[in-house]
Amino acid sequence: MSVRRLHSEQPASFEFSAENLDWAKHVIGKYPEGRQASAVIPLLMRAQEQEGWVSQPAIECVADMLAMPHIRVLEIATFYTQFQLQPVGKKAHIQVCGTTPCMLRGAEDLIRVCKRKIAEAPFTLSEDGNFSWEEVECAGTCVNAPMIQIFKDTYEDLTPEILEELIAKIEAGEEITPGTQQKGRIHGAPAEGPVTLTDPSLYDGSRVKYGLGKDMGKDMGESHAKPSAKIETADQKPVKAAKPVSAPAKTSPPKKTPEPAVKTPAESAGDAPELLKAPVDGKADNLKEISGIGPKIEEKLNAMGVFHFSQIASWTEENCAFVNGQLSFKGRIEREDWIAQAKVLAEGGDTAFSKRVAAGEVESSKSEGDK
Repeated sequence: MSVRRLHSEQPASFEFSAENLDWAKHVIGKYPEGRQASAVIPLLMRAQEQEGWVSQPAIECVADMLAMPHIRVLEIATFYTQFQLQPVGKKAHIQVCGTTPCMLRGAEDLIRVCKRKIAEAPFTLSEDGNFSWEEVECAGTCVNAPMIQIFKDTYEDLTPEILEELIAKIEAGEEITPGTQQKGRIHGAPAEGPVTLTDPSLYDGSRVKYGLGKDMGKDMGESHAKPSAKIETADQKPVKAAKPVSAPAKTSPPKKTPEPAVKTPAESAGDAPELLKAPVDGKADNLKEISGIGPKIEEKLNAMGVFHFSQIASWTEENCAFVNGQLSFKGRIEREDWIAQAKVLAEGGDTAFSKRVAAGEVESSKSEGDK
């Protein structure tokens, strides 16, 4: 940032107008006793709006009103480039954004207009004292580049011809409308109308994978129905599900004893693991003894047909990919090593985590009835 100093020529004094003084007192009153300094920037801005720039007497007046040392307010005024420290055009001080988006869209052409119509150098008053200009950093309307700011308002989507017309209207005392100057455009929206998020399937839920739990498959169509596994054996032994078939599919020789399939969405990755309709002997393992599985994930696994450590212990890489997709998270199985933990637990052993669960030390592994 360049060094900012007070102008060499200063007025003899400054005081707020009666209306602005009432406003300033109201603003100061918003802050508790001893915190009035918080109003310094609003008061400096009001002083600039009244006089067109911030003079040394204005800085000292604001400091006295807020019981602040003069140097503290001077530091603020010289730090923030929003404060003009020298006289600017009485009718308009034009700030031309020269940051990359505006530069790519023609900011240099706007600067040439300012040099031709106002003055060759920035911060130089026009001959009649009505206009001045400067180049500034990003003013935050990049999507409507190039743009300028005149006092508080921005004027966007400019061309050299439009800027010349704005200057002529200001000179003639005519009213100009802030915002985009491109006909037919609404604020920052595309001039030709919306071009994104026009497909209803992006937000009506039809692209979301089927849910899991009691209401799984409800109002989501046949393609998102709840997966189920038909178990033919009386003792409820796990049955390997067939890989989902997507059309067109390569034909393969039929198996001698085809296994029942779990219906899954066509886009699901990997192979479905062994699934059950219900726990063997009616008693499910406490899957929360595996680090990384809490009550919610256990509920979802049960809804899929996973009830036992032995099922998880037998998962392949393809099975993990499938489960990751069904539970809408990726990498957790591998990251927290579910399979290795499940193998130990399936053989009747304990892990350090399962011991903590058994001792009631893991809050996230407690069921609602245990809390």
